Amino acid sequence: MKEILDAIQSPDTTSADFAALPLPESYRAMTVHKDETEMFAGLTTREKDPRKSLHLDEVPLPALGPGEALVAVMASSVNYNSVWTSIFEPLSTFGFLERYGRLSELTRRHDLPYHIIGSDLAGVVLRTGPGVNAWTPGDEVVAHCLSVELESSDGHNDTMLDPEQRIWGFETNFGGLAEIALVKSNQLMPKPRHLSWEEAAAPGLVNSTAYRQLVSRNGAAMKQGDNVLIWGASGGLGSYATQFALAGGANPVCVVSSPQKAEICRSMGAEAIIDRSAEGYRFWKDERTQDPKEWKRFGKRIREFTGGEDIDIVFEHPGRETFGASVFVTRKGGTITTCASTSGYLHEYDNRYLWMSLKRIIGSHFANYREAWEANRLIAKGRIHPTLSKVYPLEDTGQAAHDVHRNAHQGKVGVLCLAPEEGLGVHDGEMRAKHLDAINRFRNI
Repeated sequence: MKEILDAIQSPDTTSADFAALPLPESYRAMTVHKDETEMFAGLTTREKDPRKSLHLDEVPLPALGPGEALVAVMASSVNYNSVWTSIFEPLSTFGFLERYGRLSELTRRHDLPYHIIGSDLAGVVLRTGPGVNAWTPGDEVVAHCLSVELESSDGHNDTMLDPEQRIWGFETNFGGLAEIALVKSNQLMPKPRHLSWEEAAAPGLVNSTAYRQLVSRNGAAMKQGDNVLIWGASGGLGSYATQFALAGGANPVCVVSSPQKAEICRSMGAEAIIDRSAEGYRFWKDERTQDPKEWKRFGKRIREFTGGEDIDIVFEHPGRETFGASVFVTRKGGTITTCASTSGYLHEYDNRYLWMSLKRIIGSHFANYREAWEANRLIAKGRIHPTLSKVYPLEDTGQAAHDVHRNAHQGKVGVLCLAPEEGLGVHDGEMRAKHLDAINRFRNI
């Protein structure tokens, strides 16, 4: 791998040089093992420890197929789907790989006794397969994680509706938490030139997810002046929703769970902040019973920040814990967009507040290529900034996933793969200097 790294770090290496580099027979990657899927049987979700299930293995280089690229991964990051994979919840991802492997001779490569995880990367194209015209060896890229086959008409209006739509590195193999990754060429986007490798790798999944859920016409179609309730507004997903709301002229009402997280939202420019722990909101009396009085108290608090107006859009991702309150506080005709459900998938709400007030619930899952491209374009223009709080070496990915699992992190958690240290990969110093205060502020959240 040293020869590849040296080529990446040399300013004189040409595309032809990259194309001529010999590829290694194997590389290091973070994996989970199929024969360990029952290792946490009988434990609660919180007791399951990614440090025990994630392995740094030497794995064989996968064969390159049509429409695909091999990318040298300089940096990646940890998303919650990597946590789910590592604790085998809500189910083992090997089921995804088995089903994908049955699709075709080409996809059979993905059905292995190990799963290379990771749904973000920033790196350099090493090789492209037949039919790839837009990218060449040596291109510096980031990847978004939508993998589609596009053989069905259903996917051609919105690729997220493709029947064979999958999340790369979660429902496919050969992900980004590795020294090399296998991606489809239509996952690739230009790396923002003013960012380091680890900064460029951080936004991918969460930035695009927030864009579709909040900004896109496939989501809430946010407009200027909207009051937007953002749960977990300082976290990996919510921090991008907060930035989109501020950049788009909306009024974000940020919900957090500590004074430290409230300060993070203030540093992003938000003014309306609710610390629900400090204010003692308890939306559930017990595991089966919600408390409408708490919904009303919460709605009253929101109106203090909005001049008496109710919420136009709720950016929902905690799920079960908060969904009843989200439906209640939304204005008549308003919208609740939902994804993830990190506190539980079985949502409960009082349907009278939805049906009689003509509210809408929109399911939102990641983003199509165009939405991901637009979200990355805003990063490249310096309108939206990576929220990166800590960076780990590849061998410590288990600890990084553990920290995300325990919510002991802020923003995104980065991982250095081939990059030997932080701060490398910046090519537009003038633009970086222009946005340096914001870059540093968002990196220090």
